[in-house]
Amino acid sequence: QVQLVESGGGLVQTGDSLRLSCAASGRIGTDGMGWFRQAPGKEREFVAAINWIGGTNYADSVKGRFTISRDNAKNTVSLQMNSLKPEDTAVYYCARGPYRLGVIIASMVASWGQGTQVTVSS
Repeated sequence: QVQLVESGGGLVQTGDSLRLSCAASGRIGTDGMGWFRQAPGKEREFVAAINWIGGTNYADSVKGRFTISRDNAKNTVSLQMNSLKPEDTAVYYCARGPYRLGVIIASMVASWGQGTQVTVSS
């Protein structure tokens, strides 16, 4: 079982940037990789996904501000978050699972990270 460990969360102000990283304990190879987030009192939601050859897709709420990338040689995935807004405040989770039509479906995720808190103050 591949384990995922996120890092890079923190407290920032509106308009700031953060870069989240996710390190896998094994090869991510041809796996789809993605990021989800969960705000207090809300369901976990899809943020971004990337397939093994670099194809990407984003939730409308982050499109143009967030960029997902992966390094298959290092078994890492990153999420560059720019122009952060208070509504981006959430726990962010790295995920490994099938990449289907541009998304990773939460119910099909094979591995979840433990989550990293991102807080954006206004």
